[in-house]
Amino acid sequence: MSATLATASYIGATILFILSLGGLSNPESSRRGNLYGMIGMTIAVLATVSGPLLVLAVQQGFGFLPLKGERDEQYEVGLAIPLYGWVIDSSLFRTHAHNFFDHAVIGNSNIFRPLTIDTARIRGGEVTVRSPRVLRRAQFHLAYSHQFAEGRCPVTGGLIGSCPLGEGFFFLDHDQRNTLSAGFEVQLPWQSWASASLAYGSGMLDGDGPGHLSPHATVDLALGKSFGERWSVQFSALNIGDHRYLLDRSNTFGGTHFNYPRQLAFQVRYRFHY
Repeated sequence: MSATLATASYIGATILFILSLGGLSNPESSRRGNLYGMIGMTIAVLATVSGPLLVLAVQQGFGFLPLKGERDEQYEVGLAIPLYGWVIDSSLFRTHAHNFFDHAVIGNSNIFRPLTIDTARIRGGEVTVRSPRVLRRAQFHLAYSHQFAEGRCPVTGGLIGSCPLGEGFFFLDHDQRNTLSAGFEVQLPWQSWASASLAYGSGMLDGDGPGHLSPHATVDLALGKSFGERWSVQFSALNIGDHRYLLDRSNTFGGTHFNYPRQLAFQVRYRFHY
């Protein structure tokens, strides 16, 4: 798209946005106002994608190919063992994907475009343990997962560029080897209850890898009480140790992320009668 046509498209989109605001100010013309707004937004997005964004991508050495449909093969075997009221679930899984749907960033623009990678493989195992009601009040649970998530170039569709990670398998940005969650819930007197949970992660991929970020763990607590059948209150404390750690340093959803600090919440609920 030429610069003149892109400019004309932006001017037309602006006019449609103004007409949209005018239409939304009156209930009788609100439907027409919504239509003007949707048409204006579509024109603005298409002008950006096929104009400045395309120029930036070409300057960065990228090209474009149609996205291809992803084809997956998944294999899983599991075993469930009931034992004196306890339930132990375990499974092994392996997924092969061709034309794996992913994303890439254009330069340092924080603009992401979809792409498909030739091959991806995700494999691992999971174990879940759930307890019976202990003394008719408390119940415990534990879940553990160990997995690998890998991909292999070339890029087969979408935003095409050189693969900086070579031709062999590389770890995908959501690769985290070990995750663990455990917790309990106990029913207390006077229609009250308490729960606690522990979440552990061995660390996401550090940038393009192959190293991973440091492991981390957080603890959450919650207390609640019911007043009759309709009213209840709840107090929650998330990450009570206020642990700070780097959660992600990859391209996923915009780059670097840290975990949330300590959060405290108080809720009052009322159940309406239908």
